[in-house]
Amino acid sequence: MAYSKKPLIIPIFLPHAGCPHRCVFCDQSSITGVRSKKRSPKDVRDQIEAFLKFKTGRRNTVQIAFFGGNFLGIPADEIKHLLAEAAEYVKTGRVNSIRFSTRPDTIDHPRLDLIKNFPVTTIELGVQSMDERVLSATKRGHSAADTEKAIQHLKELNYEVGVQLMVGLPGDTPERLIASAQRIARLKPDFIRIYPTVVLAGSPLAAAYRKGDYVPLSLDEAVSRVKNLYLLFKGENIRVIRMGLQASQDLENGSTILAGPYHPAFGHRVYSEIFLDMAVAQIESAALNTDSISIRANPGDVSKLRGLRNRNIEILKKKFGFGSVTVRPDDALAQDQLKVGRLI
Repeated sequence: MAYSKKPLIIPIFLPHAGCPHRCVFCDQSSITGVRSKKRSPKDVRDQIEAFLKFKTGRRNTVQIAFFGGNFLGIPADEIKHLLAEAAEYVKTGRVNSIRFSTRPDTIDHPRLDLIKNFPVTTIELGVQSMDERVLSATKRGHSAADTEKAIQHLKELNYEVGVQLMVGLPGDTPERLIASAQRIARLKPDFIRIYPTVVLAGSPLAAAYRKGDYVPLSLDEAVSRVKNLYLLFKGENIRVIRMGLQASQDLENGSTILAGPYHPAFGHRVYSEIFLDMAVAQIESAALNTDSISIRANPGDVSKLRGLRNRNIEILKKKFGFGSVTVRPDDALAQDQLKVGRLI
């Protein structure tokens, strides 16, 4: 069995740290489950040591990640203290590198000079949109041009660059969303995270939702829009490493999210929609005159093909009038491929 190529990520959450103001959709404390506070060196060490216990031979690399705030917006001394604490683990060989998330408008020469002697390899940018109307409506406080300059600068310095985008933001439309994604794709970041907008109880967006000024996407709408972005980025050979919020007990308890397209298996739903589209296209192309069909897929894709609770199978039966649809794993097929035929 092949070992996972995904790194073990050790998250150090810094909710709202370094943020110049509150974006309308944001409540990092709810999303991360960490109450906002300054992280001491001991906090950082304890978190790292706890996660290192989970390291196994399946993990090729380990990264310490500072998430949940605007890392380059926090005071310079605190940045250096946090990075120095993490760098000690890199020096001893227990960790491979450091990553963090920050705003596009914090990428400048002074701040990058501050981190250049630390083993930082990956920087994620909270972009959310490339449409100025959406950025204004969400009170992001930065422009699309800031994002373009930031990505270009980081790539020139050979950092691995990630971009975080959101669907369903105030002022956004399907057309504006695709235009944003196309603009990002032209910048060639190394990877993308895509999050649906949900109404968090502690966010400024909650007030707009209660007044009826903001209507969130339905789950089906959000899945469809994220699917379109995934396919766009895949076509440009840009990895999409996450779709949907990370499931957590705080998000599941019913009091954190007031409304919106949250689902603990959001990414799986997107993949299932893609596989359903592929199956429908092949069935229509093959024009099979039969009551029963077989669909073969790579073993790793069988659950995506079936959909949650066999939803895709039921849709195919109803759409084409099949009596049975049999799914078979096939190691000869590459991932993201399937083959439809008569049931033999």
